[in-house]
Amino acid sequence: MRNQGNNTTPEWTILKLLQWTAAYFKKYHIESPRTCAELLLAHTLSCQRLELYLEYDKPLDAPELAIFKAFIKRRIAGEPVAYIEGRKGFWKQVLEVSDDVLIPRPETECLVEAALEVIPEGSSKSPRHILELGVGSGAVTLALASERPDNIFWASDLSNKALLLAKRNVLNYNTDADILFLTGNWLEPFVPKPIFNLIISNPPYIRTGDLEHLQPEIYKYEPLIALDGGADGLNAIRHIICKAHRYLKQQGYLLLEIGHDQEKAVRDIAKECGNYKEIEFIKDYNDHKRVVRMGS
Repeated sequence: MRNQGNNTTPEWTILKLLQWTAAYFKKYHIESPRTCAELLLAHTLSCQRLELYLEYDKPLDAPELAIFKAFIKRRIAGEPVAYIEGRKGFWKQVLEVSDDVLIPRPETECLVEAALEVIPEGSSKSPRHILELGVGSGAVTLALASERPDNIFWASDLSNKALLLAKRNVLNYNTDADILFLTGNWLEPFVPKPIFNLIISNPPYIRTGDLEHLQPEIYKYEPLIALDGGADGLNAIRHIICKAHRYLKQQGYLLLEIGHDQEKAVRDIAKECGNYKEIEFIKDYNDHKRVVRMGS
C-alpha cells in the first residue's frame, strides 16, 4: 500500500482503502475479503462498519494508515480477524478474545440453545447449579447467565489466562448472575458429590492427526490444548462422560459439543458408562449432530 500524491495531502480515502484491501486479500485467498477489509478498517478507526460508508470519502491520516497496514500484514500472515480485533460476537454479546482461548463459533450457540431447553425460566427458591468445564472466553456461561440469571454458575478451566479473560468478560457485562471460577483440569476442583443440575462443556474433540489439516489460522493461532482430543478425538469426551454422573443431581443433565462424525462413538461411551438415560443428539445449523444431551 503506497502513498498516492504528495506527502502533505492524504489520498487514501476510506472507499479507496476498502477497494484496494479487498483486492489484495482476494489475491492472497483470504476468505470474505471485502468483509475482512471492512472489519479491520472499522477497528482501525474505532467505528462501526456502517459508518465507513457514511464517510467513504474521508482520508486517513498517517498514524491511521500505519495501524491499518499492520493489521493487513497480520491478516495476510493468517492471524484470525477476531484476534486482531481482540473481540468476537457470540449470542447477544461481543466478547474479548485472545490467543489464550478458542474463538467462539456459531455452532456452539447450539450448545447454549440445548442447555436453555432444560433450564427453567424465572426465579426459583432453589436456584440451579450449572457448571461449565473448560470455560475459555466465558462465552457459553455468559450466554446462559444472560438468559437464566437466577441460577448459580460455576466455571472451571486449566488455563489461568483463560480464566482471567473470562472474568474480564463477566465484569464487562456486569451480569447479575452469580458466577464462580475455579482453576483445574475438568472436574478435579470439585468433590465427587451430586452438586450440579447441569454440566456443560465444549471440550477438545479433534483427532491429533487431523490438527495439521485444519485451516492455518486455526492450527497456527488457536490454542491446541483446546482443540486436540487425542488419537481418536475422544479423550476429553470420554473422561467427562465417565466421571460427570458422580457430580450430577438426579434429573440433571450433561451436555457436550462433539465432532460432526462422533455420534456413534459418543453413544457407545455413554452406554458403556451405564449411568445416563435419554441420550439425545441435537443438530447444528449445518445439519450435523453437534450436541449430545444425556440425563442422570
